[in-house]
Amino acid sequence: MSFAEIVFFALAAILLLSALRVVTARNPVHAALFLVLSFVSAAGLWLLLHAEFLAITLILVYVGAVMVLFLFVIMMLDINVDRLREGFWNVLPIALPVAVLLLAIMAVTLAGPYFGLSARPAPPPVGEAYSNTRQIGMVLYTEYLYPFELAAVILLVAIVAAIALTLRARKNTRYVDASMQVNVRRADRVRLVDMPAEKKPAVPEEEARPPQP
Repeated sequence: MSFAEIVFFALAAILLLSALRVVTARNPVHAALFLVLSFVSAAGLWLLLHAEFLAITLILVYVGAVMVLFLFVIMMLDINVDRLREGFWNVLPIALPVAVLLLAIMAVTLAGPYFGLSARPAPPPVGEAYSNTRQIGMVLYTEYLYPFELAAVILLVAIVAAIALTLRARKNTRYVDASMQVNVRRADRVRLVDMPAEKKPAVPEEEARPPQP
C-alpha cells in the first residue's frame, strides 16, 4: 500500500466519522464544527486527486464563509434542540432505507471496478500545461451552466431565509426604526409648559420676629 492510499483511507475515515457526528451531535454548534472538519477532509481528498482549485475553493468558500454564516445563525436563533428531536423516531423508518440505498450506490460506484460490477476508463494522461481550473471553468459554464445558476439562486434564497429567521419578532428585543427617528419633530419629544410664577405672601414683621423669653 502506497503513501497516497494510506492518506486517502485516513482522510476518508475522518470524513465519515465527522459526517456521522454532524447528524448525531446534540449541540448545533458542535455539529457545525464537525461539518467544518468534514469539509477539510474532503479538501484533502481533492488534493489527492490533483484538483487543487476545488480544494482551496472548498476551504475558502465553505469553511471560511458559509460555515461562519451557519455558526452566527445558529447562535442567534437560540435553537431548542429538544424540540427539534421530538419527531426523530417518526421519520426513521423512511430515512433508514434511503440512507442504506445511498450507501449501496456509493459502494457500487467506488468498489465496482474492483469486483467487475462496473468499468471506468482510465483518465487520459495530461501534459504539464494542463490547468484543472480552466477545465472546470469550461465544463461549469458550458455543459452545467443552468445547474450552476440554479444552485446560485438556491444559495441566495437560503441566505435571505437565514436573515429573515434572525429578524423574527421577539418579546425581549428592542427595535429601532430609522425612518421614525429621521422624521421625528421637536413637538413630539418636548412639551413647553407655561406656568405663572408663584410668590409667597409677605409675613408681618411682628410675626416673623421670634418670641422673647
